[in-house]
Amino acid sequence: MKKVVLIGASGFVGSAILNEALNREIQVTAVVRHPEKIKIQNENLIIKKADVSSLDEVAEVCKGADAVISAFNPGWDNPDIYDETIKVYLTIMDGVKKAGVNRFLMVGGAGSLFIAPGLRLMDSGEVPEKLLPGVKALSDFYFHFLKKEKEIDWVFFSPAADMAPGVRTGRYRLGKDDMVVDIAGNSHISVQDYAAAMIDEFEKPAHHQERFTIGY
Repeated sequence: MKKVVLIGASGFVGSAILNEALNREIQVTAVVRHPEKIKIQNENLIIKKADVSSLDEVAEVCKGADAVISAFNPGWDNPDIYDETIKVYLTIMDGVKKAGVNRFLMVGGAGSLFIAPGLRLMDSGEVPEKLLPGVKALSDFYFHFLKKEKEIDWVFFSPAADMAPGVRTGRYRLGKDDMVVDIAGNSHISVQDYAAAMIDEFEKPAHHQERFTIGY
């Protein structure tokens, strides 16, 4: 049985990934700040409380995993979201290495996707001002830190511009650095299909030290 460590398992994206993994009978160690938020009971689920800003705690919970998936987000209303996102993700990445895990899958952001040649979504004026610090943090972490990482086999999985609760269709398209849009020019995905694609990537790795994205 494959084992995955899922950081941020109680959040919007993390909980969808958790459900998808358990439905495929993967053994999941859910790493959360507030264990009481996870109401699921499953024989393949281990819930661990950990401070992911602590290198030693991250390394301890990641030991023995086939891969680590991180859906960590310090909270969109957090005034320090930019600094915390980068600082904590650097710690998570170092913790994964220290634990001896080679595969790291990260829930990325859509803001750094290109919507036209040379134009990223986050620079288009279409992202609400209050979300920009968090969007920019994920983008800067990807461009300035993750892309330079050569030790571990990482992926940065950017969602569509609009990711919302919906249904799991299992039908979607994948891309690399350009936003995936439908025939009407819209970029959207259900969080359930995003989770399905993430677990597909965990079970059958197709991307290595690169970003990829999704849409209908």
